[in-house]
Amino acid sequence: MTMLKAPKIPCGSCPYRKDVPPGIWDASEYAKLPSYDGDIPDQLMNGGVPLFMCHQNDGRLCGGWLACHGAGNLLAMRMHGRDADPAVWDYDPGVEVFASGAEAAKHGISGVNEPPPEAKRKVAGLMRQRAKRRKSHE
Repeated sequence: MTMLKAPKIPCGSCPYRKDVPPGIWDASEYAKLPSYDGDIPDQLMNGGVPLFMCHQNDGRLCGGWLACHGAGNLLAMRMHGRDADPAVWDYDPGVEVFASGAEAAKHGISGVNEPPPEAKRKVAGLMRQRAKRRKSHE
């Protein structure tokens, strides 16, 4: 198995980052975030069991997820952490993130129906990046 790693900082479209505009991701992506809130029994009851991977970086844990919750407070990390880089456990990227998945989800969902211009620009950039990656794999 590949070692689980985190990015240096959460990506520029991370739903947990406070400086990312709302409406970047589909509402279903934001709906996943609150399941990792609370203590371990809460996470278990709410489905916060799978690892939360970065939306952009294949094979990396979501940096915002780790920064928001702390790896040691996540049931998913306790279950799958034996495969994690030791640095993941003390992850502190110095980027401002929401205090909970519920806060991040509320912010993100607020722009889903009418994304602000900054979100539209960011989505266009993401689509260009994905098209380049697809082309390079052909």
